[in-house]
Amino acid sequence: MSKFKSHANNIALPHTIFSLPFALASAFMATNGHPDFSTVILILIAITSARWAAIAIDNLADLKYDKLQPRLSYRAMVRGEISKGEALIFIAVCLIVLIVAVAQLPTICLKLLPIAAIPFIIYPFTKRFTAWCHLFLGVAIAMAPAGAWVALTEEISLPMIILCIAVALWIGAFDAVYGAQDEHFDKSHGLNSLATKYGAAGALTIAKILHVVSMICFVAVGLILNLGALYFIGVAIAALALIYQHAIVRPNDYREVTQAYFMRNGIVSIAIFVFTWLSYD
Repeated sequence: MSKFKSHANNIALPHTIFSLPFALASAFMATNGHPDFSTVILILIAITSARWAAIAIDNLADLKYDKLQPRLSYRAMVRGEISKGEALIFIAVCLIVLIVAVAQLPTICLKLLPIAAIPFIIYPFTKRFTAWCHLFLGVAIAMAPAGAWVALTEEISLPMIILCIAVALWIGAFDAVYGAQDEHFDKSHGLNSLATKYGAAGALTIAKILHVVSMICFVAVGLILNLGALYFIGVAIAALALIYQHAIVRPNDYREVTQAYFMRNGIVSIAIFVFTWLSYD
């Protein structure tokens, strides 16, 4: 049980809230509200195992930096509760589960899997060479709704692309806000972020712009798919949550940027999924 808790800590289990709701919303959008239940189960297994592998890879890649960052002292690998070997075994198991699950889906999913996997495999290393690393994380998470859509329709369509852009910008901008508090740490260790390139104030401004574009994309998806008023209520709730998140953060003042702040961002994914679901009811 202790080891289980350590692995749950290492993969930030509660953060699954950022990807699964959008995968479910995508499933409803792609099938006009009638997704095949057995296919959805396989999609959720694939997405969950991919996400667990991605987080474990990220923590393994950044371990030498995380050990120097007081804010991350709670992490299982930093505390020595999980060894590098155990992390590698965990990653391998997750990737095997991912491949097996995707193999049960339409053939196109297995063919596209390498492309979908690239973002989450390379994201941990993007901090070494680009300030826009946050968007790589966004694209990695956007593969969840993309995968759900393709698995259920066997095609790539305009609304799916716009939905993925919306999700990528939402997560990327949020990650830029959350990472702004590490501006000085990242600079001193040669890591890149929007904050290290443009300063904390610049990073927060860029994040606001990206969040506005993200909400516009969510609205565009609803208009293209002729979703009802309930869907747009969900988008409005998501927008209000983001406005509040930005309102309580200031450059050089990150007292409100806590785990509660981090998890509150999940309101966006939950609101859009729930109201997408209700719009088809």
